Amino acid sequence: MSCDFTLAEKFRINPAPERRRGRKLPYQDLRAFLTVLKQSGELVDIERPISLTYDVGKALAKASAVEGPALLFNKTESAFPLVAGLYGTRKRALIAFEATESSIHEKVTKAIDNPIGPLDFVGPPPCQEIVLLGDDIDLTKLPVPIYSPKDGGPYITAGIVVSEDVDTGIPDIGNYRFQLHGPRVLGLFSASNHRFGKNIAKALARNVPLHGAIVIGVDPMTIFACQVQAGDASNDWFIAGGLRGAPVELAKTISGNLKVPAYAEFVIEFTVDSDDQRIEGPLGEYTGYYTPASLKPTAKVTAITHRRGGIFQGLLTGKPITENHILKQIPFEASILRQLQAQFPTIADIAITNSGGVQAYVVIAMTPRYEGEARHAILAAMASNLHPKWVVVVDPDVDIRKSAEVEWAMSFRVKPREDVFIIDRTATAPLDPYTDGGYSGSVGIDATRPYGVEFPEVSEVPDWRRFDLPEIDRP
Repeated sequence: MSCDFTLAEKFRINPAPERRRGRKLPYQDLRAFLTVLKQSGELVDIERPISLTYDVGKALAKASAVEGPALLFNKTESAFPLVAGLYGTRKRALIAFEATESSIHEKVTKAIDNPIGPLDFVGPPPCQEIVLLGDDIDLTKLPVPIYSPKDGGPYITAGIVVSEDVDTGIPDIGNYRFQLHGPRVLGLFSASNHRFGKNIAKALARNVPLHGAIVIGVDPMTIFACQVQAGDASNDWFIAGGLRGAPVELAKTISGNLKVPAYAEFVIEFTVDSDDQRIEGPLGEYTGYYTPASLKPTAKVTAITHRRGGIFQGLLTGKPITENHILKQIPFEASILRQLQAQFPTIADIAITNSGGVQAYVVIAMTPRYEGEARHAILAAMASNLHPKWVVVVDPDVDIRKSAEVEWAMSFRVKPREDVFIIDRTATAPLDPYTDGGYSGSVGIDATRPYGVEFPEVSEVPDWRRFDLPEIDRP
């Protein structure tokens, strides 16, 4: 595998934004997004040699700890550069969505409600500029890191898996990990409740092969679409199109009938082999704990295609906050907010915190319309597919993204005997290391002011947010 473009050329995109019907198009591909990040100081080139064994993980952990920029490793043990940490901060996520904190949830909710179907790419797609088949397939030539000494091996962590329901033909895209076993073999991990896992189970039951593709390096909205909470009957390309505000252009894979993003940097085509089971893991997961090694099916690679000058992508997972938490947060929040507001229209916002792995700890801001409504909202959140352990409801005057403010409300707007309750034997989040036979429990805390009761006024300086203080203001 060779890199036919120079590093300077790899960021080349159309010099002027294209427009369709007077509207600016979204980021066409990963390269367009990287260009914007570089221009805004959110992407740094690492020009010295960096080892794929542990050093990439150390660099990403350090950058994550200080909310630093994304990193482009130009000198790996591969012919290809490796970019990682792209969505490692909420700031970069907002850049990806071209939104602000005040507009992001409304923008995503509207996108979910207005899906846009994909288009077939006309002509040879960029993702197939280089095609590798047979003996030319060699995964070990890709810059796949070992993030930690306790990892089971090198892991592809930023790949989007494209698969189809063998009964309905409905495509699914999801972010799943793959362990490198050899030049043409990967170990796969997918829980039975994930659509990819369900697709594997259906194919196995029908005794037909399941074809898949790992797509690496796509436009931001396509990777965020993987995290939107939608039903098993949803066609995820429509969700991605809604988020983009324009269709995703798709191309047929080389060795199968799947369709993948035409502008992807890399596409690894494979067939699931449930008979060839190998030890997969351990790997640090979103809970902050290692998932233990166990026997898992394998993926046999049938083709690798990539763009000239292909840019590979890495992603650190583990104890919050790592990039996988930021990737999940905005789509999860918008999806659950959309569901809850249909029943509780005075819910103003929701935060699904990184500290809870964007799963276990939820904070809701709402104005209760009647006594007990906050408790009803808590129960509805517990019943969502997040399966949170902690749900806190506060008044809209509390900044739900600042833990100190939430803790303030819990300290001075809660009577523990009346406002805190426990629901036993609730479903648990996937990979939760502390459960009782597959179930857990959930705690609800109503930290809103008591309904219909006069309550002390908050002591706060008025209008301070709008006060002009250029000496400390930041753009």
